[in-house]
Amino acid sequence: MSRSVVVHPDEVVLAEAAAARLLTLLVDAQSMRRPVHAVLTGGTVGIATLAAVAASPVRRAVDWSGVHLWWGDERFVPAGHADRNETQARDALLDALVHDGLPGENVHAMPGPDVVGTPEESAAVYAAELAQFADGGATPAFDVLLLGMGPDGHVASLFPGHEALGAAGTTVGVHGSPKPPPQRVSLTFDAINTAREVWVVAAGAAKAEPVAAALGDASRDEIPAAGVAGTERTLWLIDVAAATPA
Repeated sequence: MSRSVVVHPDEVVLAEAAAARLLTLLVDAQSMRRPVHAVLTGGTVGIATLAAVAASPVRRAVDWSGVHLWWGDERFVPAGHADRNETQARDALLDALVHDGLPGENVHAMPGPDVVGTPEESAAVYAAELAQFADGGATPAFDVLLLGMGPDGHVASLFPGHEALGAAGTTVGVHGSPKPPPQRVSLTFDAINTAREVWVVAAGAAKAEPVAAALGDASRDEIPAAGVAGTERTLWLIDVAAATPA
């Protein structure tokens, strides 16, 4: 497994470059296998990346009928809620992709409290859905998995010192998140690290210290981002501010 760090001038260029990389990866993957599975992330840069995909004419080079979209984590709020990563992704890109042939059943959203009673139930439902597409394993063969990173070094909804860090299986219900809302659902490290490529996308001076720690010798309990790795490649896409610790 290789690890690379690519630094871009600013957050806007970072999102546009990440979008170009994502589209290229999807086209290349479809030349070798079908279906293709991608895991999306929320956050400012994550959603900006999806918006840049929507704005790119290259998006039409992808056969979206053969792409499955998943999430690394979700806020445990009802469908359509503005805080949901899914809602923001639909607004930024996914609603537009329907016109490009993306089937609704290929968008795999984590259920909220309008569907199930607890984050644990949501996690169990999502684990079962992952397994349906896993071809004998516990998760699909994710071609790429995108992650944002918080100023505390968290990825998905795996926070420093939180009990969810050690969760077994593929999904976990999260309570007491230090970042609101307190209830969430997340992929585990075991699931994240099955992806062929894991991309961590981070921008801004507030991310500089955790980026340096994650790329250094920090433990995943201290800086969860330090614990993620793709089976073929781990790619850190950051801007100059995130690459420059104080």
